[in-house]
Amino acid sequence: MNKQVCEGTTIYYADEGKGDNVIVLLHGFCGSSAYWDDVIPLLSPHYRCIVPDLRGHGQSDAPKGAYSMEEMADDVLNLLQALDIAKASLFGHSMGGYIALSAVQRHPERFNAFGLIHSTAHEDTEEGKEKRLKAVSTIETEGITAFVDGMVPGLFAPQHLDSMADKVIKAKELGYATPPQGAVGAALAMRSRPDRRDVLTAAPLPVLLAAGEHDQVVPAARTFTADKPNIRQSVIGGAGHMSMMEAPRELAEVIKGFLVFAAV
Repeated sequence: MNKQVCEGTTIYYADEGKGDNVIVLLHGFCGSSAYWDDVIPLLSPHYRCIVPDLRGHGQSDAPKGAYSMEEMADDVLNLLQALDIAKASLFGHSMGGYIALSAVQRHPERFNAFGLIHSTAHEDTEEGKEKRLKAVSTIETEGITAFVDGMVPGLFAPQHLDSMADKVIKAKELGYATPPQGAVGAALAMRSRPDRRDVLTAAPLPVLLAAGEHDQVVPAARTFTADKPNIRQSVIGGAGHMSMMEAPRELAEVIKGFLVFAAV
């Protein structure tokens, strides 16, 4: 892992592959850049892959207090600037998709294309906002391990809990390593994020919307909220919320096919 201080925040990141075409992969809540371990080798022969540990996660700094999607997006933008990357294609998994939307909304000129992977442009429902507060309470009173043990099984398609037990364990172990204050800060950032469906409808950039066939966290209907000629919708068969672990080859092919469609 490499590291870069971005406006006072230290961000760790993987930098794999070479070339002028750069893709940035953002992980989800209580994950890390290691979520993409099975996908990076499939993309790096064709693209330079920048894969950060987001603020509050992995080895990156985890300040105390509530975060915002804008702060987390600015970390990514500052990292790209520090690496002298003028433009990239940005893909965000789950929470990473919320961060991608913030970055693209404010700085579309910095990107060639972007994608939401098991994510949505909707804001949290009222029920969802209550669940965020419950998550914060669980982390603060019972600890990050208890919270992750309750969260991770629901990320995978039910049939994969046994057949991919090793990947379920890996997702849990990455979650256990999340600093509790980082998980709390990120949960509050997700709770306060606005509806950004207008970013999809107004975006002049090519957009990928990828959903898992058996996603129990973000169903396809909440991912596929826009349909325009510049938007490509893909369903990853058999996958739950974690296609980067459950179906890495299929996800990599979806991303590569989209980038051909986007002429990147």
